[in-house]
Amino acid sequence: MVFMGGMDGPDDSFETPLWGENLRVAGVDEVGRGPLAGPVVAAAVVLDPLCIPPGLNDSKKLSAKRRARLTGWLHECAEVSIGVATVEEIDELNILQASLLAMHRAVTGLKRPAQHALVDGRFIPPQLPCHATPIIKGDGRSVSIAAASVVAKCYRDRVMRDLAQQHPGYGWETNAGYGSKKHKEALQNLGVTPHHRRSFKPIHNILWQANFTSD
Repeated sequence: MVFMGGMDGPDDSFETPLWGENLRVAGVDEVGRGPLAGPVVAAAVVLDPLCIPPGLNDSKKLSAKRRARLTGWLHECAEVSIGVATVEEIDELNILQASLLAMHRAVTGLKRPAQHALVDGRFIPPQLPCHATPIIKGDGRSVSIAAASVVAKCYRDRVMRDLAQQHPGYGWETNAGYGSKKHKEALQNLGVTPHHRRSFKPIHNILWQANFTSD
């Protein structure tokens, strides 16, 4: 069954029945499906029902400062695992399959196996080592998925800030690789880097035009 997200923000209504069975529940979410550059990052977070940081929500609804504070708390009172799919894997597999791969890596990277995963979206990563429930708009409905969205967002933003130092001019420190005006202008002026997703249409078109004009 796929559960539809609600409008009231995340709560523990999905987790509570599973916790009542003494199951280790992992919230799973990914960040970075839309950008033109950088990896896609997923997180799996196993919350302690007795130590849930207040204010968890969809990472897009929180400030960077709030996300950083929550991530710090989560690393102290929850079990956190990160999974990454590279630009090369995105181009080889497609972004959906790469996102599911990153989620799978996050879940299997937990120090102690999860017994049930609550996964944001419509799809469950193939070959998960536990039962799983897909929840549409889960980052706004489940506290565990919200926690995963916050952790994944903080991690990926940090990756893009580091890459921005290696490749200045694209604005990755602020746009996180999304197709902002500054990023698109830099692509025209500076060209495509190894961290750009060549399977994405804007990058593919630039490379095609460069090859066409060089012939």
